[in-house]
Amino acid sequence: MKPSVVRRTTTTTVLAASLAVTLALTGCAKSEDDASGDKGASAGADSGQLVASPGAGGSKTCTIERFGGEKTDLAGATVGFSQSEKEANPFRIAETASIKAEAEKRGIKLLTANAQTQFSKQISDVQDLIAKGADLLVIAPLNSDGWGPVLRSAAAKKIPIVTIDRKINATPCKDYVSFIGSDFVEQGKRAADRMIEATGGKGKVAILLGAAGNNVTTERTSGFKDQIAAKAPGLEVVFEQTGEFAREKGQQVTEQLIQSNPDITGIYAENDEMGLGAVNALKSAGKKAGAVKIVTVDGTRNAVQGIVDGWISGVIESNPRFGPLAFQTLDAFTKGEEVAQDIVIQDSAYTEENAASDLGKAY
Repeated sequence: MKPSVVRRTTTTTVLAASLAVTLALTGCAKSEDDASGDKGASAGADSGQLVASPGAGGSKTCTIERFGGEKTDLAGATVGFSQSEKEANPFRIAETASIKAEAEKRGIKLLTANAQTQFSKQISDVQDLIAKGADLLVIAPLNSDGWGPVLRSAAAKKIPIVTIDRKINATPCKDYVSFIGSDFVEQGKRAADRMIEATGGKGKVAILLGAAGNNVTTERTSGFKDQIAAKAPGLEVVFEQTGEFAREKGQQVTEQLIQSNPDITGIYAENDEMGLGAVNALKSAGKKAGAVKIVTVDGTRNAVQGIVDGWISGVIESNPRFGPLAFQTLDAFTKGEEVAQDIVIQDSAYTEENAASDLGKAY
């Protein structure tokens, strides 16, 4: 029987203890372009997501009653999953694999779609998932804005939505149930701390911005720049340009950067793929490993190997293995339990000290 899901309300309350406890959750996948990627498929339990701490993400929660529905059994539901980007990016490969693995483990029917980095396609994808009978939705949004058509369609059929890795600009416990992801401002601050350490807090820094139109780019940028301004006034951000979260674009932008700022000290890439593109550009320009300090965000195997090889100074993890926590959230919600509106995960980091020993945890 399909779940009876949900008329919308706006009420929120105190944080749910059931989702605030720290949980070790496993799953991973390999990179398409990593020769050692098969090792990533067997990464151990330490690679799983952890909820940051009791109370992380604030005290606002949601229940199916407040959302406007009836308790039901997730096992009888059909779940639709919308992936945002082409699965050439190791983060997306690992994320999709984790969702599929957890659905299979739980015996839940899963419908999937990939927007191939086209927002209009993602909107039509999700509407198609709804038309095909999805009772609940897990969405990895490409953009934060523009979700009105999907939210209206989901509301008409009382379908709850959980978003992962990026937020949508809508009202939690009304338009959607929960967001599960990292503290992106904190990621930017931690990347800044690593850049300050690598450069000694002096010099010129460039930022390879992520794709426009989503909260990840905005928050990773603000966290980094605010921390640099507060802690290292001797570091000057002299260049900012989007690399669209893509390796090829990151390489192209870095090639331009080297021409316009040949004395650049450091590069902050807002994901690993752009950082690896920067490495390629620096190699092509005849730069030596470590001559320009590079700090990235994600935790892919290739980027962590870049630390081992001396090209990257640090990687702030952004864990893509959302499957267990996403389905645990849906399970608790459909049973009538409180779930947090913002479920913040705990991210680790890779440095010269632990990159070699922790390479097996990367994806």
